[in-house]
Amino acid sequence: MFSQPMLFLAVLLVIGLVAKNQSLIIAVAFLLILKLIGLDGKVFPFLQSKGINIGVTVITIAVLVPIATGDIGFKQLGEAVKSSYAWIALGAGIAVAIIAKYGLTLLEDDPHITTALVFGTILAVALFQGVAVGPLIGAGIAYLFMKLTELFS
Repeated sequence: MFSQPMLFLAVLLVIGLVAKNQSLIIAVAFLLILKLIGLDGKVFPFLQSKGINIGVTVITIAVLVPIATGDIGFKQLGEAVKSSYAWIALGAGIAVAIIAKYGLTLLEDDPHITTALVFGTILAVALFQGVAVGPLIGAGIAYLFMKLTELFS
């Protein structure tokens, strides 16, 4: 009953409770419940293979809601392109997508990096009220730093 994964999840739940991080608490509780009722064998492989894509889709939907409600339209888009901050945001969006591409490459070529990324994400979420939005971005940033390290060594 109390296997290493269950113990690890229990520790993460305590960290989430101490840090008062609702996202971590919900995520860990969800996984614990799936394990306890025996659905982990069916659900975990799906979540592991599709979870990031589903999460990105949910975030994308949330970001697009103001367009769907009419709060953001062509008028606001026209005003935004006149702003230097909007151009900075556009560039940041492009950079993040490119960085994520390299993160995917890194995770495919070096899967053990995932462990460090997951632990770093958990620490950031629990201790610094961070938001777990992108292992691909984390891997992409790691990839860039690794390439910089190679360049200077």
